Amino acid sequence: MYAAQSKKLLILDILSILRQYSDEEHRLSQKEILQLLKQEYGMTADRKAVKRNLMDLMDFGFEIEYSETNRMVKNHKTGGWEETVVQTDYYLVRDFSDSELRLLIDSLLFAKHIPHHQRQALIEKLEKLSSRYFKSRVKHIYTLPDNTPQNKQLFYTIEVLDKAISAGRQVSFTYNSYSTDKKLHPRKKAEGEIRNYIVNPYQIAATNGRYYLICNYDKYDNVGNYRLDRITNIEMLSTPVKPMERVQGLEHGFDLPKHMAEHIYMFAGPSETVTFRVSKTMLNDVIDWFGQEVEFSQETEQEVVARVYVNLQAMRRWALQYAVKVTVLSPKSLVEEVRQDLLAAMGHYGLTP
Repeated sequence: MYAAQSKKLLILDILSILRQYSDEEHRLSQKEILQLLKQEYGMTADRKAVKRNLMDLMDFGFEIEYSETNRMVKNHKTGGWEETVVQTDYYLVRDFSDSELRLLIDSLLFAKHIPHHQRQALIEKLEKLSSRYFKSRVKHIYTLPDNTPQNKQLFYTIEVLDKAISAGRQVSFTYNSYSTDKKLHPRKKAEGEIRNYIVNPYQIAATNGRYYLICNYDKYDNVGNYRLDRITNIEMLSTPVKPMERVQGLEHGFDLPKHMAEHIYMFAGPSETVTFRVSKTMLNDVIDWFGQEVEFSQETEQEVVARVYVNLQAMRRWALQYAVKVTVLSPKSLVEEVRQDLLAAMGHYGLTP
């Protein structure tokens, strides 16, 4: 229980009670609000004061729902009974429904790019956007702590990139890779000096459980993708970004859905039309990975030929991932690369063609 408070805080205490104890399934009468004021804040008030402050909160823009009932009350002046309208069942309408909050929490639980302790802190903040009854329903849903290293600069990196993209400025950063010690190490030049990346940032995208920066490495003219959890020591520069029309693949502007469909693993490099034969049992996976732009033809009872426009290195990885049910048909260069990959894989297991 809190120490008794000034009557000036009555309206804030009532708002706090509505936030903690009310939702559409848990509504409060004026009597219950009075009891909670006494219990939580040591505050005494009468029903008229509660009603007046509730009306003031509504006038201030807080969305508070209530119901009205007709009751017979005794008029103490006349001694007779009169019909009056009584307000009850108050609850605060939330910006997010419980199902929406649950969706956001689930997204955090499975977000590989956010360190475990930061996920837990964000979940606790989301829980506060509903009543205490919502928290009791999700308290058993927590992921185990991550057993993989995490980049603690991630949120700062996102903040700097957001400012740089809005301001149209370049950024510089260190790009890292993991070593056998399970720690991030800066990528270096051939002579051993740490490489400083200067890029033109255009968009941040989330895919495959990771954040990626879609940008142009200033030394080249093509599109690049960098994982944000591998970026450290980021800094916004004063130099303006390279115009998109000077970047291969962005000459006509940036189309995020198209870019994500072409770069299913976020590899850099050229995109090209690819055809492949695939088992019809894989159609769900094909649509999930390539979207609605995929074209089908030459359908048989068991298989179908698919045609997509995709990053070649990403398609090479995808074809190997589903090699049992996928056969690349064109272009010939990709067919040969996948063939050599499969031969190498067979060799690892002591097999020969």
